[in-house]
Amino acid sequence: MSSYPPGSVSISGTNLTASYFLSQPSFVARRLRDLADLRYVGQNLLRGRASAEGGAVGYESAGESIFADAAPEIVAPGAEYSLTTTGAGTPAVAKVAKWGKDSLVTDEDVKRRNMDPVNRGLAKLANSAGLVVDQATGAAIASAVTATIAAGSNWNAANTSILEKIMLAQAQIAGSNLGYHADTILVSDTVWAYLASNDKLSSLMARESLNNPVYTGRFSNLAGLDIVHVPAANMPGGDGTKAWVLDTQSLGFIATEDLGGGYLPAGDLVESKVIRQDENDAWRLRARVNFAAAVTDPGAGLAITGVA
Repeated sequence: MSSYPPGSVSISGTNLTASYFLSQPSFVARRLRDLADLRYVGQNLLRGRASAEGGAVGYESAGESIFADAAPEIVAPGAEYSLTTTGAGTPAVAKVAKWGKDSLVTDEDVKRRNMDPVNRGLAKLANSAGLVVDQATGAAIASAVTATIAAGSNWNAANTSILEKIMLAQAQIAGSNLGYHADTILVSDTVWAYLASNDKLSSLMARESLNNPVYTGRFSNLAGLDIVHVPAANMPGGDGTKAWVLDTQSLGFIATEDLGGGYLPAGDLVESKVIRQDENDAWRLRARVNFAAAVTDPGAGLAITGVA
């Protein structure tokens, strides 16, 4: 006899729950994607994408003008148009490298602790993959982007020229006349805290809005730039004393190579695979990234030095 309301559907037995999750590769890929998207930002700093067939991709490092080498001339009736060169960037090659790690979850772990060892293993694999991407993109940016301006003094609560320096950085990038428009400022977590709590910046914010960082604890946009903050160790060059103003659409690209092998995408760059190992009574969790980071337009970025 049926009853109303119907009872909720449940699965009892800790072993069944975790084992079923691990037997569905798409579940694992989705969980890895959610974890990897939490703090790691390298894939968003170089937004261009390229396919590296054969393990490498060729590109041109820009630096040339967006204009032709000669200015247009008046063309008389019936006369020919004169030719001009348009220049080209410096040829370069980005070679793809594969990074990855495995983690074992034994049947004993599943039986005794259910999803806890699975979540811990996936979190560590996601962190490792995300850190590799951040370090590679950060190294590419730090080595290629050489333009700087000085902050003058630390961006602590007493600094009154933060907005001026950020606007000057944007002006310098746009002033190169290469079509760049900064959209992101990358800072360390400590510098982000300075920005969010700076008295001068707070006085310029809308006072009647509950979106103020004083109420929300969130501070994600300044002077038209998305504020991205990461641990100082994840900053380009591992240097938390700089703020990087970037045009992420133009700065460069990340190339990937599809190696196949039954891997599932776990986000933009990370791939995952789950392998049952009956000989060990365990599940083998794997996360890998196979990519190369390249900066093609160094002029699309600038570092503000001495901010911390």
